[in-house]
Amino acid sequence: MLKRVAITDLELGMFVHKMEGSWFSHPFWKAKFLIDDAERLETLRSSNLEGIVIDTAKGKAAPGAGPTHGKQRKPAAAPAASQAERFRSVKARSAIQNLPVSTEAELNAAQAIAGRAQKAIHNTFIAARLGKAINVKAVQPVVTDILDSVRRNPHAFSGLMRCKLKNELGYQHALAVSALMVSLARQMKLSQDDVLEAGLAGLLLDIGTNYLPQIPDLPNNDFRNADPKIWQQHVLLGFRALQHDDSLPQPVLDACLQHHERIDGGGYPKGLKQDEISKIAQMAAICDTFDFLLNATASAAALDPAAAVQHMRKMEGAFDADILRSFIESVGLYPVGSFVELRSGKIALVIDEDPADNGQPIVQAFYDCKTRDRIVPHRIVLAQSVNEDEIAGIADLSGRDLPDEAQLREMVFLTAHKMTR
Repeated sequence: MLKRVAITDLELGMFVHKMEGSWFSHPFWKAKFLIDDAERLETLRSSNLEGIVIDTAKGKAAPGAGPTHGKQRKPAAAPAASQAERFRSVKARSAIQNLPVSTEAELNAAQAIAGRAQKAIHNTFIAARLGKAINVKAVQPVVTDILDSVRRNPHAFSGLMRCKLKNELGYQHALAVSALMVSLARQMKLSQDDVLEAGLAGLLLDIGTNYLPQIPDLPNNDFRNADPKIWQQHVLLGFRALQHDDSLPQPVLDACLQHHERIDGGGYPKGLKQDEISKIAQMAAICDTFDFLLNATASAAALDPAAAVQHMRKMEGAFDADILRSFIESVGLYPVGSFVELRSGKIALVIDEDPADNGQPIVQAFYDCKTRDRIVPHRIVLAQSVNEDEIAGIADLSGRDLPDEAQLREMVFLTAHKMTR
């Protein structure tokens, strides 16, 4: 039998049949489950849910509760000693899981998250191409995982997306932009709900490309290489498809519709300007543009991450200046994956950021411009360099008998962090 109870009346042993409220009100992936430990119980009680429908046939009943719950009462307490001990254990485990960790320590977790996330996004995109309703809840775990990874280390997941080669540009772009949006929202000190909405918006920005007509021989299967009249339709198509999900927050819809608008009114689809564009859409425009600049099109070469930052600073009228400044603070002047030339004449790859100084990252040197030859790769923490080395500028790799930039970036990054391909 199904009965509605208030979240304050939940007890261990109850079976959750339905959670009333937006899925942003709680962190659970499954809609139905048994409350079998104190951690789940406490998470439910501290959520923003309006109520819970329990199934008394599958779990404990609520004493005195009818089909419609009225008077609220305090939940029955579990044995004091055992419950207190369990809460201490849960809190200790949670604290360990949320502790900041090094980039190297987080990269394996980030790689596992990316693997699971790609499957979820793949299934969502395939459903869209087949004309099925978009199951937004299916990608909720992706946003939660990315947020947890960024909390532990702000650069590992984005750095991995930037440096490890991928076969499917669409999936890679969705994950990269989601992580960038989460990092930017945290840099702007937005609320927890806003951070989650930003991450979800990043995943779904280009869902509309799945509704564009199939174009044979499209270079790299990248719709940016199609006629602009075709490509620009993706924002409206994605927005209309997402409108069918009543649980999707309005800011996410705004981001999907408006992320190609410009502050000066020169964007599309409506030519909005300045405050007419929602804040989350202004954030999305920056994160989306940055990641796309890192990928070549039929008419433009891929930019180095540091070159992309410089390019965006020169795009007058495109972005909100304050949000762009926050974005650069979140990724660094020389983002992970940038090839840089040092004052010593060495060429290196930025493999990590220094939280104390985003102008002095951690690099992996691999080439000497003076001898014009490769050198034994070695790590340099520029902020602590005994030789007082520093970045002279973005490196020019042309004519140096080095592998393709994308392959070189992956090879140096993975080797520096002792990862396998």
